[in-house]
Amino acid sequence: MKVGSPPGVTLYCLVAKRSSTRVRSISYPNNKTKHLIGMAQMLIADFGGEVPLTVEELLRLPGVGRKTANVITSVVDNQPNMAVDTHVFRVAARIGLTLNAKTPLAAERQLLQFIPRDQVHIAHHWLILHGRYICVARSPKCPECGLQQACKYFAQHY
Repeated sequence: MKVGSPPGVTLYCLVAKRSSTRVRSISYPNNKTKHLIGMAQMLIADFGGEVPLTVEELLRLPGVGRKTANVITSVVDNQPNMAVDTHVFRVAARIGLTLNAKTPLAAERQLLQFIPRDQVHIAHHWLILHGRYICVARSPKCPECGLQQACKYFAQHY
């Protein structure tokens, strides 16, 4: 995936000149600006201006963690990688797709064991949306849920 023309230069210039003002409204703007500049520099120096499409290579970039690397490879390249955020972690545990997973990585590994490889890149989105709109954190909307028959939480609480 090309970053700029010539490779990476456009991204680097944009980040170096404007990021501190554009990033200011989010948490930890100084760190994020530093990460964006470092990422742009590394993309140019180490990857020829191309955004890598392996989790291992993406994890080398400043500011990129496992969840971000999994999102990029899953969304951009349909790779069978499961990004586990708050919603995925909570919903997977409530439904019973994971068992005693204490970390996002443990949840990711359990989910990858049971979700068919060709469905993983889309299952992430299903779980996020289900957690955002139906299986919400404080008051899950179980009566509206289409997963009642398969849901461990529903079986225990209704």
